[in-house]
Formats: sequence, C-alpha cells, structure tokens
Amino acid sequence: IMLLIIAIFLLIALFIIFPLIKVLQISFTNDGKFSLDVYKEVFGNSYMRQGFFNSLLIAGLTALIGTFLGFIFAYTLNRTDIPFKKIFKTIAVIPMVFPPFIGALAIIMLFGFNGLITAKIFGVRNFPVYGLWGLMIAQIVSFFPVAFITLDGVISTISPTLEDAAFNLKANRKQVFFKIILPLSVPGIASTMLVLFIESLADFGNPLILAGSRFPVLSVQAYLQITGMFDLKSGAALAVWLLLPSLIAFIVQKYWVGKKKYITVTGKPNTSTLKSVGPVMKWVLFAVITVISLFILLIYLTIFWGAFTKVWGMNNQITFENFKYVFDVGAESIKDTLLIALTSTPISALLGMVIAFLIVRKTFPLKRTMEFTSLLNFAVPGTVIGIGYILAFNSKPLMLTGTFIILVINFVFRYVPVGIQSGVALLGQIDPAIEEAAYTLGADDKTVFSKITLPLITPAFFSALVYSFVRSMTAISAAIFLVSANWNLMTVQILSQSDSGRLSEACAFSVILIIIIFAFMGILKLFLKNKISLVNSNQR
Repeated sequence: IMLLIIAIFLLIALFIIFPLIKVLQISFTNDGKFSLDVYKEVFGNSYMRQGFFNSLLIAGLTALIGTFLGFIFAYTLNRTDIPFKKIFKTIAVIPMVFPPFIGALAIIMLFGFNGLITAKIFGVRNFPVYGLWGLMIAQIVSFFPVAFITLDGVISTISPTLEDAAFNLKANRKQVFFKIILPLSVPGIASTMLVLFIESLADFGNPLILAGSRFPVLSVQAYLQITGMFDLKSGAALAVWLLLPSLIAFIVQKYWVGKKKYITVTGKPNTSTLKSVGPVMKWVLFAVITVISLFILLIYLTIFWGAFTKVWGMNNQITFENFKYVFDVGAESIKDTLLIALTSTPISALLGMVIAFLIVRKTFPLKRTMEFTSLLNFAVPGTVIGIGYILAFNSKPLMLTGTFIILVINFVFRYVPVGIQSGVALLGQIDPAIEEAAYTLGADDKTVFSKITLPLITPAFFSALVYSFVRSMTAISAAIFLVSANWNLMTVQILSQSDSGRLSEACAFSVILIIIIFAFMGILKLFLKNKISLVNSNQR
C-alpha cells in the first residue's frame, strides 16, 4: 500500500503539479531572475484586461442563468406530475455527449449571417451572434446538463412529507416553496453555480468560435499569444490570470459550500401526493421546460441536418459527399482519436477507483493532500494545462511533446477527478465490514481491492469509463496545444473546418464523433448489465 501511495504521489507531482509550476516559473522569471515584467505588460494592455473581465462576465452569467434553468427543469420533473418525464430527462443530458463547442457551431448555422432562422426565415443578416449573446447561449446549452443533474439529485432527496406538514399548518404553495424547497436547495444551488462558473471560465471551444475580436476572452487570448505571436511568457501569464478565479471557485465549492448540507430525517414514509405546485403553474412549468427541450433538440438536430447539406446556408441540397470528405481527409484523425481515447479511458477510470479506495478506506500521511491535488485538474482550465504540458515536457529527459504518450497522459490526469468522486461517493455507501471479513479470512490488500471492492463499485467504475471516454473524444482546450502532424484529434479537425467556413464538413465530423460515442456507451451498457448480473449471482 505504501509503495502504491508513493507511486500515486509521484504521478500527481509529475503530471499535475510540475506543469503548473512550469507555467508559474516562466511567467514570474526573466533571464533566470524573479520578474513581474510580463505581468506589467499584460495588465497594462487594455485589450487583455477586457478579456479578463469578459471571461468573468460570461462565466458569471452562465452560472446564474444555467443554474436557474437547471433548477426549473429539476423542480418541474420532481414536483409535478407532467407527462413525458423520461423524454425530458433524456433531452436534458444530451449536451453531455456532444463536443462542447458543437452548440457554438449550431448557433452560427441558425443565427449567423446565412443562418436558417435569422437570414432564411426572418431575413435578418446582422444578428449579434458573435460576442456576448451568442457565446452566452452556447455556454448555457453546453453546461445546462451539469446544473440539471446536480439539482435533480438535490430536489429528489427533499422529502415531500415536509411540504405535507407545511400544508397541514395552513401554509400556501408560495410559502412552501420559499420556506422549505428553496432553503433546502441552497447548498446544491450554490455548489452548482460555482461548478458552472469554473466550467465556463475554463471553456475554450465555444469562445474560439463565437467570441470574436470585439469580445476577447482570456482562454482564447492565451492560446493566440502562443500559437499566433509565439509568446510563451505572455501566454503563461494570461493562463495564471485565468487560473486564479477558477482555483478560488474550486476551493470555495469543495471546502465550504460542498460541506454545507441540510439533512432531513423524519422517520416517516417519503411517499406523498405531489401538490406543492398548482394546476396552472404546473402547465406553465411544463411549457417552460418544453421550450428549453425544443431549443436543445434544435441545436443538435441542426448538426445532423448540416452534415447532409452541400453548403450550409447557400445550397441545402441533400448529399453524402461530406462524409466521403471526412473519411478522405480525416481518417487518420478518427483513428488517432479512437486509439488515444481507448488507451486513456481505462487507465483514468482505474486510477480514479484506486485513489478513491485509498482516500476512503486507508489512513496515511498527507491523505488530504492527495485528495486535493488529484482533484486539482478539475479546477485548472484546459488552456493552462496545455501550456503547462508544453513547458514541462518539451526537453530531455521528458521529451514528450507531439507524441501519443503526452496526449494519453493529459487525458488520464485531466479526467481522473470524475472517477475519484464517483468512487468516493459509492464507497461511502458500502459497509467496510464486507472488506474486513475478507481480511479476517487472510486476504491481502490487492485481493480485497480486486475481488471485493472493485466489483462492488462497478457502477462508479463504468460511470468513470463513460465520462473519460466521452471527454477524451470531445476534448479541445488542452489537447489543441498537444496535437502534432503525427497525432491529431477529430475535435481539432472540426474547429479547423469551422474556421475555414466548411460548416457542413464540420457537422459531418461531429456526426461521426457522436456515433462513435453512442456506440461505445451502448457496448459498455451491455457489458455493465452482464457484469452486475454476474456480481449479484456470485454474492448470492
């Protein structure tokens, strides 16, 4: 166990802490001496300052509006008896399995200069799709599922018998909502807002497509400083500037808001007739979530439609030529993406389960340090990670830049926090007496983990597998710094096609990517179903 703990600390130090130190080092030194010159230069640039404030503005608006819409969606599905609940839940999580910048691409196709809605239906060609409004819509659509899933879990655990008690004490529906539901949801709402703030601040794909030159965003500016101006120092300084609010929000979310929970234990049945929402409000809420769902469907169906059009906005004739183009031009990137994702996914998920097991079941020095540092990559924007990896692994003895290995390592440590959190949550529900019984029978740590713990946390392991695979297939922010002529990714191809104005080809790439993701999820679902049946039969 101690050897395992030491090995994990070394991996965390090398692939999470070391790249961050390199970013800080290059931005705070000049000719080997401590210097703030690059920060004075960056802070003195009004365009860069505007980029910082724009980043905070868009992250704040995304957090507020995304959480508000997520709460309405979750509240409606949990506290009303509207029809089609399963369909609404499915639609709400659809954006999670799409590349994060697909929403931006669809918004251009719908509301841009040749947009289907603005230009073709209303004849408007100057809709402000680039800048604040277009980017905010894309961010909200991309991160809405995070808000919904979190708040759905929060509201579903609030016992409806509390509302019954309030009604028995002559409270009206408004009082029940504002005195019971909302206060009990506050920790979940605050946590959701902070998570959305971090996700939006770190996002790279949507701003790269939609921000435009008049609305600079820090993540894009850091990328442009490095790739366009070949100025690593300024890029690193901007990355540090972007890192600070993300890190603060992460610490607040994990160690302050994350600890605040309101627990209701009544000792009574939790079943109750849903009556906290009146008949009129029920249908108002139904209409609201219907509009949200239709907009989400419109965004993603547009991508499928665009994949089969000759030239979106100019010639909408149905064709399969775009897919032929994809397999001619992008065959290597499809193969590379699949190989990298399939290699990094099991490593990331397994490492997450191992760290979760150590954190929950073992006592050792610096345990909290391991937990914090292993989850740190969740808070670090991808732009910062990409710059850090370039700086850290671009010289001997760790000359990894441009290789297959650096992309795999990036994905492993970028998405391991999800496996850790899933494992910690599930291990907390498993009685340690099961493992203690195995130790009593003479099993060692390796046997207990592989034969007892891992089979019991199979659902968390497969959740981590799905998340890691989806994110590895759709990643862009850190990966765009690490691709090379030898190893390219489909997401980079999609961005490249979008920048070239080949929207239909970009859509075709996206459709291929989505089909691969759904195929992987379907295979895993079948495997998980068989695995759980096998575990249950063994337990019996």
